[in-house]
Amino acid sequence: MPDESYETARSLWEKYRVLTHELLKFVDEDEIDTFIALVEQREHLVNLLKELPSDSYRTGMEWAAYDAEVRPLEMQIQYKARAWLNRSRRQNAAVHSYDLTGASPLGGNLNRRY
Repeated sequence: MPDESYETARSLWEKYRVLTHELLKFVDEDEIDTFIALVEQREHLVNLLKELPSDSYRTGMEWAAYDAEVRPLEMQIQYKARAWLNRSRRQNAAVHSYDLTGASPLGGNLNRRY
């Protein structure tokens, strides 16, 4: 029969799994603000897992199935988050390419009417 620390670890890992699925959903929908909030929640769970005296769930029989489910999801999340970041950087660079703040002051003469 599993002990209390096993059940605590199992519960935290289950919450981690649910958050991982939600992260994938929100990164697919480009809901980045919600995505970032969920990343922070998941980071809090990781900190709680690190504070456990022992994580007996990771040595249990259920861990292999859990790991096989979550690991590919995490890889997808990383790939999609990087793709979003690169896309965002390109869009930001395109917007800033139209800034005239660094342009020559002579360019202002073209806008005047004589």
